[in-house]
Amino acid sequence: MKIAIPTCDGRVDDHFGHCKEYTVYTVENKQITGTETVPSPEGCGCKSNIAFTLRQMGVNVMLAGNMGQGAKNVLEAQRIEVIRGCSGKIEDLVTSFLNGEVRDNGEVCDHHDCH
Repeated sequence: MKIAIPTCDGRVDDHFGHCKEYTVYTVENKQITGTETVPSPEGCGCKSNIAFTLRQMGVNVMLAGNMGQGAKNVLEAQRIEVIRGCSGKIEDLVTSFLNGEVRDNGEVCDHHDCH
């Protein structure tokens, strides 16, 4: 399994489409076995090629803070499960996710200045 997280300074970036970078965790048997960083493309996340890029890397889960419906649709079209409402230190978030403690909050950001 590969999990991607919009990241800024080791924490979940609050807005998927304008993050600095994505941290991608490789997980085997519920253990983190690797990490890599992917720079965020220029522009809004839903209009960039980031969903395709992440899918090509094998990402199948996106743990994110706020996200618009367009970005959610683009990621899901690439068969990447989207879980919104995430926050905090990214390594702690991945551990919580692997322990079954993280659920999608169902909220969709409808503007470009969510915080």
